[in-house]
Amino acid sequence: MEIEEFRKHAHAMVDWMADYLENVEEYPVLSKVKPGEIKAQIPESFPESAESFNAIFKDFEDKIMPGITHWESPNFFAYFPASKSKPSILGEMLMSVLGTQGMVWLTSPAATELEDRMMEWMRDLLGLSKDWTGSIQDTASTGTFNALITAREKACNFQINEKGFHRMPRYRIYASEQAHSSIDKNVKIAGFGINNLVKIPVDENFAMIPEKLEEKIQKDIDSGYEPLFILGALGTTGTTAVDPLEKIGQIAKKHHIWFHVDAAYSGAALICPEHRWMSKGLELADSMVFNPHKWMFVNFDCSLYYVKEPDLLKQTYSITPEYLKTDADEQVNNYRDWHIQLGRRFRALKLWFVLREFGADKLRSIIHNHIVWAQWLEKEIEKSADFEMLAPVPVNLLCFRFNNGKMNEDELNQFNEQLLKQVNVTGKIFITHTKLNGKYTLRLVGGHPELTKEHLEIAWKLIQDTAHKTQ
Repeated sequence: MEIEEFRKHAHAMVDWMADYLENVEEYPVLSKVKPGEIKAQIPESFPESAESFNAIFKDFEDKIMPGITHWESPNFFAYFPASKSKPSILGEMLMSVLGTQGMVWLTSPAATELEDRMMEWMRDLLGLSKDWTGSIQDTASTGTFNALITAREKACNFQINEKGFHRMPRYRIYASEQAHSSIDKNVKIAGFGINNLVKIPVDENFAMIPEKLEEKIQKDIDSGYEPLFILGALGTTGTTAVDPLEKIGQIAKKHHIWFHVDAAYSGAALICPEHRWMSKGLELADSMVFNPHKWMFVNFDCSLYYVKEPDLLKQTYSITPEYLKTDADEQVNNYRDWHIQLGRRFRALKLWFVLREFGADKLRSIIHNHIVWAQWLEKEIEKSADFEMLAPVPVNLLCFRFNNGKMNEDELNQFNEQLLKQVNVTGKIFITHTKLNGKYTLRLVGGHPELTKEHLEIAWKLIQDTAHKTQ
């Protein structure tokens, strides 16, 4: 592609992108294609000859767009949002054009030094102390893995990295029954064995019970195990429950256990001082992770991993072959040593664009409104004769179900599952589910930067109307 042709198509695509953002609510939120339908439209073999960009883009519109679920829609209420924003998109475009490979400072000094500053800006915006430092990762799963591996190497004086697990202690890892599934995967791939992940019961609000944690730890010590790592949740995946971080942190200190906090989603609320009650005890943690790519309008991927002892992290991961050595190594951060991957994208650029284009005041206002509107809907659900809340609402996730008092539990589960499908098939909104105490639970979370209270009002009416038609 010649540069003038690139220029022409790039302008046309920006116009298409702007139209998409303007009209995204006109698309059905959930793709309606059947399994295999998209793949069947793609030729089995690749082209030997060049094709025109116009033909390629037409296939994108005709064959790819029908298979897209529109996470960018304000009517996307499923999972957790991955809500981007216009300044973030522009930052991502520049990242792609520059093609920066930020593995060491020398490969693009701006990438490293902007990341240094963005981690400081976000630390201060979240209300963290200056004890914390860190780097930008791809996902929270990677951040938690970093914490787990660093805890392992600190405990064994870096001997597992050198010799493997032979004759090492039998380490134990602790997390609540509501913890994100990434801890299960991380425990397995880190070599501990899934049987050494101890799940701690939760209370009626789905938060970890610290007394049960203490009991499990003491039992393991008496049985010859070595407690290594505790995962606390500042907002669980299922319900955004907040574990009692202060009590957990005190237990961790008492037994010399690494304490990691997963604030991947709900951490965004910490930019509002009135919601920092959730972070009480966070100062006792050794590490934490937070994703601006969920509820702070930076498009995927952008996850912040904070740690108090970065030298332990670097000693865990650092391998410096001759071709990566530079004269600046003693003066700068080489972030390739802060995670598994050698390669690094210039993620700090889009975070910088978002923080500057929005400003802290506007970001706080949006997050505050999302929480206020969720609390409004919580009250509406509680007032309804046919619906009930199934979990508290610390931030902006609602867990509820239809229950008119006329069905047994099996019938209620079947009805709510059918209700979810009927709501989603309309294409007007998209919600997902979880199970709480065996109850099929509808999950609705609104986190789009352009979300309004009216979006929630329309979604609530649609759910009510669909339930009454389904009966």
